[in-house]
Amino acid sequence: MKEFKLELEKRTREVENIIYRYLPRETGYQKTIFQAMNYSMKAGGKRLRPMLMQEVCRLFGGSVELAEPFMAAIEMIHTSSLIHDDLPCMDNDEYRRGKKSTWAAYGEDMGVLAGDALIVYAFETACRAFFLSRQPERVGEAIRILAVKTGIYGMIGGQTVDVELAGQPIPKEKLDFIYRLKTGALLEASMMIGAVLGGADEESVKRVERAASRIGVAFQIQDDILDVTSSQEVLGKPVLSDEKNCKTTYVTLEGLKKAREDVAAISQEALQEIQALPGKNIFLEELVTMLVTREK
Repeated sequence: MKEFKLELEKRTREVENIIYRYLPRETGYQKTIFQAMNYSMKAGGKRLRPMLMQEVCRLFGGSVELAEPFMAAIEMIHTSSLIHDDLPCMDNDEYRRGKKSTWAAYGEDMGVLAGDALIVYAFETACRAFFLSRQPERVGEAIRILAVKTGIYGMIGGQTVDVELAGQPIPKEKLDFIYRLKTGALLEASMMIGAVLGGADEESVKRVERAASRIGVAFQIQDDILDVTSSQEVLGKPVLSDEKNCKTTYVTLEGLKKAREDVAAISQEALQEIQALPGKNIFLEELVTMLVTREK
């Protein structure tokens, strides 16, 4: 476990350096938006989505260099969703990762614009991969996946249902839908793009999608668990936020014990899907285990 943590820290730094290379320079009349975007992107985080993309690409023997624009892009989209989640009209959280949330630091108007800007800039960044590949069809398919999993049939679709049902009891089938799209869709995009850029066949990409979907659900359930068992000092964001906002979560529906049992079962299903893929990536398997057993 100690060796894995050291390796994880090393790879996180490497991923972060890749992401930083794609951030906009803070110059020009509109530099405030660049500052707000970069403030949000540099606020820390585990860099899990780009790391998963990188490791799946490696699993299929692909070029990590080709994946780099997409690694930055997926983190931009993820960060945009956090900026919007924290807004007063959404969760109204003033802290994120131990720092003032973007709207609290730059104003609500700049918070909205920074979130919007990062989504658009993500696709501009992803398109740079066309200049790195002799197989543009793979890059095109990766961009399609990124768009679908970000949009109305992915993350934004999940957010829509989540917002509409805020403060109301949510039946389990709708909660599962929210988790599958709001959290799971970007994890699916990350791993599927890694597989596509790595040259995986269609069946393998589908298996990767199934694994990522399960990881996303387990990850979100663990998030619900931490919201009631952890502290702001550990998480770097307010705890009991779901209770404050009267949100139905997996814990409120199923209880803490069942939630923990289901995290273990769902994550095991995800690992089985990964282990059935051609090739072997022990670090990827350890990373998935860490995601769903994390304490922060």
